[in-house]
Amino acid sequence: MDYAKPADVVASMVDAGIKKLALGPKDLMIRGALSGALLGAATALAFTGAVTTGQPIVGALIFPVSLVMIVLLGLELVTGSFALVPLARFEGKATWNAVIANWSWVFVANLLGSIAFGALLAISLTNMGKADVAGVAARIVAAAEAKTVGNAALGTAGMVSVFVKGILCNWLVCLGVVMAMTSTSTIGKIAATWLPIFLFFALGFEHAVVNMFIIPTGMLLGAKVSVWDWWVWNQIPVTLGNLVGGFVFTGLALYTTFKPAEQPAPATSVVVQAAAE
Repeated sequence: MDYAKPADVVASMVDAGIKKLALGPKDLMIRGALSGALLGAATALAFTGAVTTGQPIVGALIFPVSLVMIVLLGLELVTGSFALVPLARFEGKATWNAVIANWSWVFVANLLGSIAFGALLAISLTNMGKADVAGVAARIVAAAEAKTVGNAALGTAGMVSVFVKGILCNWLVCLGVVMAMTSTSTIGKIAATWLPIFLFFALGFEHAVVNMFIIPTGMLLGAKVSVWDWWVWNQIPVTLGNLVGGFVFTGLALYTTFKPAEQPAPATSVVVQAAAE
């Protein structure tokens, strides 16, 4: 009974983009940092589930808790903003400079929140360096190396692959954000959000903000990864892929096909205008 039709969802997407652009740097930083930390927590939870059960699919099933919390609390995630914020520009209610400024603030905030949570988790997992890196900590180290030096070993193929995985990832992540708008109930939003997020994590695609947690945390835990490896072989191409996936495959695609047509002026107003002339 609380289902919203696609045209109404697109109207909600436009409204969400306008509201995001109205936020000042302080709010973007706070909400963005919280989002980065929550994604880090959910990633650690997913790794814990996979390690303890030996079934990676378990991690994918529980990972969406982060985006559910982000959506319900109205926090800021740059990957979601890649799809929503440009719609305000398409409606003529914002400039591209404003869109890019919004993305920049949220990107930095997501990065800071992810690194902060990762540093705290590294202390927790190793008892401040006194315990061996094992279990979930070792899984984070392995993932950090695979996502960076693993791609570097493949050269151009690694760069193209990680970019494509970024496209596919944020197409699904942004669908999760948008699917939440198909319902007005909390349960409906949770269920709708869960589906595409489970898909992206289970399929092993690349999410820029998740990697803001995994890679620097892995480095803190001893991963043989340099800052150059992190940014050149993962963070930059994944972010660009996420931008294409969210902006083109979700935001632009849905806006183009479901945007309500301009309503013609009522006949009575046309008559009144003609009489005035």
